[in-house]
Amino acid sequence: MYDVIIIGGGPSGLMASIAAAEPGSRVLLLDKGRKLGNKLAISGGGRCNVTNRLSAEEIVKHIPGNGRFLYGPFSVFNNEDIIAFFEGLGVPLKEEDHGRMFPVSNKAKDVVNALLSEMDRLGVEIRTETKVKKLLMDESQVLGVRLTDGEELRAKSVVVAVGGKAVPHTGSTGDGYPWAEQAGHTVTELYPTEVPLLSDEPFIRSKELQGLALRDAAVSVLNAKGKTLVTHRMDMLFTHFGLSGPAILRCSQYVVKERMKNGNQPVTVKIDVLPDVNEEQAFQQLTAILKDDPKKALKNALKGVAPERWLLFLFEQLGMDANETANTFAADKIRKLASCLKAFQMTVNGTQPIEKAFVTGGGVSVKEIEPKTMASRKKEGLYFCGEILDIHGYTGGYNITSALVTGRLAGKNASEYAAAESID
Repeated sequence: MYDVIIIGGGPSGLMASIAAAEPGSRVLLLDKGRKLGNKLAISGGGRCNVTNRLSAEEIVKHIPGNGRFLYGPFSVFNNEDIIAFFEGLGVPLKEEDHGRMFPVSNKAKDVVNALLSEMDRLGVEIRTETKVKKLLMDESQVLGVRLTDGEELRAKSVVVAVGGKAVPHTGSTGDGYPWAEQAGHTVTELYPTEVPLLSDEPFIRSKELQGLALRDAAVSVLNAKGKTLVTHRMDMLFTHFGLSGPAILRCSQYVVKERMKNGNQPVTVKIDVLPDVNEEQAFQQLTAILKDDPKKALKNALKGVAPERWLLFLFEQLGMDANETANTFAADKIRKLASCLKAFQMTVNGTQPIEKAFVTGGGVSVKEIEPKTMASRKKEGLYFCGEILDIHGYTGGYNITSALVTGRLAGKNASEYAAAESID
């Protein structure tokens, strides 16, 4: 008989096992993969963006999927506690742009190894390549787990930390959703977030813009009435299937939600490569540049305004000759070009599948979870943490912060629950 069984060896599961073992509980961690910490090892481009140093308000703002739920957990264990935790394990961290925290060594495996060493020190029992089939429970409480080979393992409490459906090669294949439903939980509709967008525009199909990056562009998603739903100003990239890059990943969940509303119709995306000026100012700037170099060809005179491939593409879209000299270029055409640089519109008709997404949207409803303990409101002794919950944020250390915080609370409280059961 174990005190706590934890299912899943990702960020939240590893953190939960440490928190559960600290008071001396007998803890078993089960994972169906061969290696623990796969998702951590590839996060942040292999450098592992362990958390973010922004304020709690800012972090919640960067977690558009139920981020407000985290105010409760943060009051117990927050991002500053995560930093102190890793530094206490001998992994010094450094801050980079937008508050992102990385190990000084730039090696994700240092983070994974520190967690595994701490689990070893605390006596956490680990069984890899062990697949759970279902949770064992009666009307009121969880009793343990049944493995796919039929073996039953008993425990006073169980923590489900199996991830979502995104990045399945790390082991997140959605195994936990049926278990949650079996325990009486609601699983909200699952959808991809932080995912590249698909487009059937002729210029995407012809691949003429493939590989073109637009730096620091303001990308907006519009609803059916043309109202802006969200704008993200970051880099973006044209691909052979549509759009990608940081700005696009952040906008993607708004495209998904708008398509859920509009009956899966295409959605309009607006690209602004001159976000620091308004359209009139852009027109005045272009006019001034062309006046300064009246003999130059358009494409040469406007070279510094936007990437050359983007300018040539816009000239073509507007039926302009890139070799026309600046002094013969009519004002109405300059105005059209300014408008395109500020608000080029194109349609996207979906996203890559959830398996290609970085993060899963939807999951176990947070209304059915106690925010300060991560305990199920449906079954005694059952705890959930990490991406299986209906919480999702942008990339940049926000999802991992949510996973580590919820994992810490789930492990700690599962252990306390088991201790109280022993007294009874």
